Amino acid sequence: MCGIAGLMTLDGSPPAETVLSAFLAALAHRGPDGDGRHVAGDLGMVQTRLAIIDLATGDQPIYEPGGGALVANGEIYNYLELRQAMAGTRFSTGSDCEPPLHLYRRHGLAFARHLRGMYAIAIHDPQARRLVLARDPFGIKPLYYAETAQGFAFASEPHVLVAAGLVVPEVDSGVRAELLQLQFSTGTGTIFRGIQRLRPGETLAIAGGRIVERHQEQALPAGPPVPTDEAAALRALDAALEDSVRLHQRADVPYGLFLSGGIDSAAVLTMMARLAERPVRAFTAGFSGTGVADERAAARRLARAVGAEHVEVEFSEADFWSLLPAVAAAMDDPAADYATLPTYKLAQVAGQELKVVLSGEGGDELFAGYGRYRSAVKPWWLGGRLPHAHGIFDRIGGLKADISGWRDGIATAEMAARGGGRTRLQAAQAADCADWLPNDLLTKLDRCLMAHGVEGRTPFVDPVLAAFAFRLPDALKLRDGRGKYLLRRWLADAQPAAEPFAPKRGFTVPVAEWIHGRGAALGPLVAAHPAIAPIADADAVTRLFRAQGKHEGFAAWTLLFYALWFGRHILGRPVVDDTFAALAA
Repeated sequence: MCGIAGLMTLDGSPPAETVLSAFLAALAHRGPDGDGRHVAGDLGMVQTRLAIIDLATGDQPIYEPGGGALVANGEIYNYLELRQAMAGTRFSTGSDCEPPLHLYRRHGLAFARHLRGMYAIAIHDPQARRLVLARDPFGIKPLYYAETAQGFAFASEPHVLVAAGLVVPEVDSGVRAELLQLQFSTGTGTIFRGIQRLRPGETLAIAGGRIVERHQEQALPAGPPVPTDEAAALRALDAALEDSVRLHQRADVPYGLFLSGGIDSAAVLTMMARLAERPVRAFTAGFSGTGVADERAAARRLARAVGAEHVEVEFSEADFWSLLPAVAAAMDDPAADYATLPTYKLAQVAGQELKVVLSGEGGDELFAGYGRYRSAVKPWWLGGRLPHAHGIFDRIGGLKADISGWRDGIATAEMAARGGGRTRLQAAQAADCADWLPNDLLTKLDRCLMAHGVEGRTPFVDPVLAAFAFRLPDALKLRDGRGKYLLRRWLADAQPAAEPFAPKRGFTVPVAEWIHGRGAALGPLVAAHPAIAPIADADAVTRLFRAQGKHEGFAAWTLLFYALWFGRHILGRPVVDDTFAALAA
């Protein structure tokens, strides 16, 4: 896991040394184990390294005999199989990231089709005088770009392009509307005007400082569900999950697991324990003395059943007020997901002893765990409705800014997800995999872990396992008013201590409770903040922070997060360990 960045100039001159140095400084947290740079002609690329595989010879850039140079962020899990398939190829390292460079020389822009992993890759091809960028099909690893007056620039995080002076930090009002209503944003545009995301599965060719070619690979297979019976599906799930977890455990450093009280991480832990030569190290966050469910007891029982070493991490109200400014700073592509809070602290604790952590992200999307999927398959007269049908501020008002187009990106994803024989359930899942998964859940995991030099791995978000899960019959996903039926059924056999069919309370963080407790003092600060004052009525914001309703709590949290994000990434305020001080700065 690493950070990458680069600039291809428009005028053909070498990129300025100051720009490359600024890239490296801004990416340092993503790669504390070293850095490298490649400068040739009109292109300069840099990489900061978190050493996971091939600790001795895996430094980047990596070069091949034809003159090509590669920098990459991610892991190619099938690198051993790729090396075996390329008989006669002379490899100069043991790195998992070297095979893509040789595949590019064989297959050109189609090279990424052969990769199984999470990655953002940049290749300089001096023979063709072009730069090639590629991002994995699910968008597990981030990659951003900007077409500027100096040329084409790219980086693992958008703030890197701002820090290098290539982009002025200005808010795109349309993306801001999405963030306020959805808590994340969709499509290629980011909240920074002028900075774009590579789409998941996209490969770009850049020459002369401008994009000249695009290719797109889809993450999910086309077509309707494939008929199968439950017994056969259980056997296939067992094989696919074992295969994915085995590959995701390939590392030359110790690894562990983020364990919640839910089905997804329980399934990953069960398989890790089956494959492990030593006890799995599992980390669980909890909230004492609040009105929300604490998952530590359930996680503790499961960890004991499989012989895992269990680390329980308390996330307190004091943590909330002290860590929130740092979390908002880490989420430079903002997702106002309150799960960032425990994720950030878990990474802080795990990072003291591990470099790699597996997690259960993607299980809900691929096995249909969300309640909104059950609603999506119902006809409207039985209560069915589209996922994300209402935004956070639709019910409570209070905004002065125009947010009328906030659902346009979601609607585009929904339209693209339909057809080809897909069921309504598959279409809802595919729409979530296009935006919600990469732009909220996976962004959260990447930023919160990389802030502490930890790599996050997601066995469910694997092309082989995902293809199997996505084409399961709907009845093996939704049954008896529950989602993830097949995964629950497998877990009931593989590890009954997980109690997969027992009633469970949904995961939440008591942010509304904590905000309400100090809302009288907090509301005026947020209302007067430069991020909030132009877009919201001050009296409405003040009342919002004193209210106790569920919707009001979500809205207050979103405004608080956005104010802190804006203070750091637009105003350039320093990160402090006190939310009130950060707001008043």
